[in-house]
Amino acid sequence: MKSTGVVRKVDELGRVVIPMELRRNLGIDEKDPVELFVQDNLIVLQKYQPTMTCIVTGEVSNQNHSLLDGKLVLSEKGLDVLYKKLEELIK
Repeated sequence: MKSTGVVRKVDELGRVVIPMELRRNLGIDEKDPVELFVQDNLIVLQKYQPTMTCIVTGEVSNQNHSLLDGKLVLSEKGLDVLYKKLEELIK
């Protein structure tokens, strides 16, 4: 994990402000959902990505294909794009 050197205080309501530069670098916009994880004594915060989001198109659907134990999710369109790209590379 990389230290940013940024220190923020928790306010009386338990809120912490994420600096604009960090939000910009991580693609977190206003109103975006974020997900919190606890790992040992660490709190890990990341932009929320629904579990069935196609890695190529960003399409969220329960009809998407989950491969490699959920590490790779592809929609039909995403599969098509990936297939065409692989065909180009093989030729």
